Amino acid sequence: MESAIIIVHVVMAIAIIGLVLIQQGKGADAGASFGGGASQTVFGASGSGNFLTKTTSILAVVFFVTSFALAVIAKNKAESVGSVGLPTVTTPAEVPAQAPAAPAGDLPE
Repeated sequence: MESAIIIVHVVMAIAIIGLVLIQQGKGADAGASFGGGASQTVFGASGSGNFLTKTTSILAVVFFVTSFALAVIAKNKAESVGSVGLPTVTTPAEVPAQAPAAPAGDLPE
């Protein structure tokens, strides 16, 4: 299951990158992306803006859902490894510093 989610996650990331690169910038038209003025009709009468924007939004939602799913899977794996009984790393308790022993000749009587 985790492998399938990772594959979908990577495909969504690549698709989002591609769609963002295809989208027109300010003042540019869709013909600049496809090499001709008549290519604006590829995405319908409304142009590429609405189609690409909606597609990018849908892919972004799927990307975030797969990100969340992978985080939940990683959390569950970490909890299951902790409950198996493997030794955990603990810091040793600090040994209290002992006062240096005074020489025998300096002791008050």
